[in-house]
Parts: sequence; structure tokens; C-alpha cells
Amino acid sequence: MSNRIGIIAGSLRKASFSKKLAQAVVDLQPEGFEFEILSIDNLPIYNQDFDDFNEVPESYTDFRTKLKDIEGFIFITPEYNRSIPGVLKNAVDVGSRPAGESVWNNKPAAVFSSSPGNLSAFGANHHLRQCFVFLNLPTMQQPEVYIANVAEWFDDDGKIKSEDNKKFLKSAIDAYAEWFNKLKENK
Repeated sequence: MSNRIGIIAGSLRKASFSKKLAQAVVDLQPEGFEFEILSIDNLPIYNQDFDDFNEVPESYTDFRTKLKDIEGFIFITPEYNRSIPGVLKNAVDVGSRPAGESVWNNKPAAVFSSSPGNLSAFGANHHLRQCFVFLNLPTMQQPEVYIANVAEWFDDDGKIKSEDNKKFLKSAIDAYAEWFNKLKENK
């Protein structure tokens, strides 16, 4: 039986580095795991009135239903203004509501951040982790995954060019899988 892991890329841009990384993560999934990219592209901005007045958009219902069956998550985030992109925070908010029905609760997570520059989206990585404390999303502490100069990682087909980079990403994914299995055993 496979462990179902949702991969969430925090960008709307069609050819974003986060989406390329998400596909690379799926391509490197370990045995016994089923990785699936979960789109956040069509989620309207969260408004509590939707839940309070039973006017929930179909995209919210579909997203929440899909996430209920997912056992863990790998979030891949760029950094916007030293924080997480609004679209990613919106997806986190949509999944956390209505109150008391969060689809995130107690599901193992990892945060992989990247940047075309040298800072590797450190701020976004840690801001997302801060949200996860409240949502009871246990988050893998080590290895930390910060990818600098991500624009240099991919060829024209969106594949990782460097074997060293592929090994680095694979080692992070394998560490997540091992950590996920340990948490699952202790439940």
C-alpha cells in the first residue's frame, strides 16, 4: 500500500521553478510512496463568509476533499518579499477551514524553498513553518532544503541538469520518506 503524499508548488506561473521542482520531486518518489502534485491555481481568495453562509466555491470543496485523503505534504515555495507567496498562504487557509475541520491536522510535512538568487528563500521557508505550528502540521526539521540559484538547475525540458543537484533533491526526499514512516509507526 502506497503512502499518498501531496506536492504543493506555491506559484501560479506556468513555467515556475517551484512547479519544475514539484515535477522533479514526483519523478524521484521513493518506493512505497505515491506523490501527486496538487494544484492551487484555481482557489479564490479565502473568505470566511463562504463557509459561514454555505456558499463554498466548488474549487474549495474539491481541494479540501482531495487533501483529506492525502497522508503527508511536501510544500515547494519561492519567496516573495521575504515571505511566502499569497497564493500559497491562501491554499493553506482554504485547507484549514472551516474551524475544527482542517485537512492539514497531524499530517507530516516538509518545506523545500528555492530562489533564483543566493538566499534560497530562507524567509519563505520559515514563515511557512510558522503557519504549520498552529495547524499541527509536523514539519521535517532536517535536512533543511534551501535551493539557491534555482534558475541554473533545469534544462529546456524542465529536467534537472546536474547529477549532484538530483542527488541532493533525492536525499531530501528519501529523508522525508524515512521521517514520514517513523511518524506513521508511532501513531
